[in-house]
Amino acid sequence: MSDDSLFGVHGAALAVRSQRMGMLASNIANASTPGYKAKDIDFRAALAGVEAQGNAGIDAATLYRVPLQPSQDGNTVELATEQTAFAENAVAYQTTLAFLNGRISTITRALRGE
Repeated sequence: MSDDSLFGVHGAALAVRSQRMGMLASNIANASTPGYKAKDIDFRAALAGVEAQGNAGIDAATLYRVPLQPSQDGNTVELATEQTAFAENAVAYQTTLAFLNGRISTITRALRGE
């Protein structure tokens, strides 16, 4: 049995959400770094790309964020935007993880004959 038939798109979704979480955390960490350009991952494009071409799909879906209010030092991180995106992504990550845990639990019970 392949992973695709067991977990469907959720395995790839978890990988994309994990990559996005790291990118958003990096943006937050560099909020006061002069010249830092905030990046984000277009989740839908990345997921489609991962399914078609593996991890290269994530790179293709990585975009620079355009700030609403550019700063004088060239930094494009807007802390409130990044924190909101991080929180939303964290919830979606936990949801996907819970689904996968439920699926694994169901498979484990089936294998045990319960």
